[in-house]
Amino acid sequence: MITLFKPENIIERKSTLFSVVVTGVIAILALPIIVPHILHGYHLAHIFLHIGGITLAVFISTLALAAYFRLRTKRLLLSAIAFCTFIGAESVLLVDSTWPTLYDLGILPLNEVGHLLTFITLGLLALGVFRND
Repeated sequence: MITLFKPENIIERKSTLFSVVVTGVIAILALPIIVPHILHGYHLAHIFLHIGGITLAVFISTLALAAYFRLRTKRLLLSAIAFCTFIGAESVLLVDSTWPTLYDLGILPLNEVGHLLTFITLGLLALGVFRND
């Protein structure tokens, strides 16, 4: 029996969704970030650490958003927002590790912005866990 590909089935099959997310994140970041640093050894390893964080954050955010749109609870909404915030935190930390002295926000170093966003992520997750819906 031949089954047709349906995009809405990607979220139901988590292994397929994870493969799509990994491929998408690496494809998007390949030219601007990965290729210029391909021969930089441990620096590239540090960059891949943040790329892995972005990949996992996108994957979990997608699952959390799908769960929220299915069940519509405030706990799931807080969790989805938290994981989306973590995408932002990892993106900021990736930019900071790729170009360490190029971007700062006034007197606030970019890595501190990333750490602040990570702290906000933990706070939102804590609110979601302790919320009584």
